[in-house]
Amino acid sequence: MDHGTARETKAQAVDYARELSEQVIRPSDVADGGPALAIGLAPQPDGSYALAVRYRLGLPSVRSIARKVAAEVGTDVDIRRTGRISTLADDPAKVRPRPPVITAHAVGETGRTRPLRPGISIAHVDVTAGTLGAFVQKAGVVHALSNYHVLAGSPQAKVGDLVLQPGPADGGRASRDRVGTLAAWEELDPDRSATVDCAIALLDDQEVNPEYPVGRITTTAVALGGEQVAKIGRTTSVTRGRVTAIELDNVVVGYGEELGEISFDNQIEVESTGSGPFSRGGDSGSLVYRADGVALGLLFAGSESGGENGTGLTYINPIDAVLDALGVTLV
Repeated sequence: MDHGTARETKAQAVDYARELSEQVIRPSDVADGGPALAIGLAPQPDGSYALAVRYRLGLPSVRSIARKVAAEVGTDVDIRRTGRISTLADDPAKVRPRPPVITAHAVGETGRTRPLRPGISIAHVDVTAGTLGAFVQKAGVVHALSNYHVLAGSPQAKVGDLVLQPGPADGGRASRDRVGTLAAWEELDPDRSATVDCAIALLDDQEVNPEYPVGRITTTAVALGGEQVAKIGRTTSVTRGRVTAIELDNVVVGYGEELGEISFDNQIEVESTGSGPFSRGGDSGSLVYRADGVALGLLFAGSESGGENGTGLTYINPIDAVLDALGVTLV
């Protein structure tokens, strides 16, 4: 299918999946976080697109819907199962915040780094640790870009809250590791779909190193699918992957007891092209860029299973949507 036909097919598949959900979704599946059936477009080697269908492992009625949608569409379907897509981890009794991979097991930069640069540990004073993704400019002033759940962390966060580098989970302390203050973010509301999970911190010291690790990244592009990409994160450092789906709607992500599970639309999916995962806990906030140094998105969530090598799938917000939401430009 060409792009236009694939989009039309996607719209029809979404309507069909909604009808099926009303008929067969079990109450237990809804209690476990809803259908969690994401539908988008999957790039093919010849430049065409298939319908991308993603369903959560362990939910039989959702698996049934996914298979019926695939059968309705026909041969042009890329159907995959995932674990829970989340910035969080599972607990037998509840969804609770997942701490990042412990400092000793992280291969990225978890220590104190000055001047600040992309890929290092950073977080709100009351959050564990995430990744400083990039530097942006707002009203002529340099800010650090990362996720809402890294730089804000909860609905109680307010402008002026301390931001530390390294993050508290990596030993950061307010008395010695303050690098700035929370300046702006995009609100997340469990009652409506979202597109971005992003926030910025106003930096105390405007002298930063935006050149690391591949040179200054100031250009953005819309993901078309199939791109070879990379990121540098606090936990897994530099990893490489491939865009395996675009325009994914209803990517359900867990945010803990305060926000519950939030559905994201128009997301980008990346799978690792190496032997390990493209991302792990603590890589949230990383900038994802093409091999030619053009930014595609902001990493915010992932699954523990799925993907070509079984190490999970990663989900990123389109970078232009992030920058527009915050009213900033890449430095």
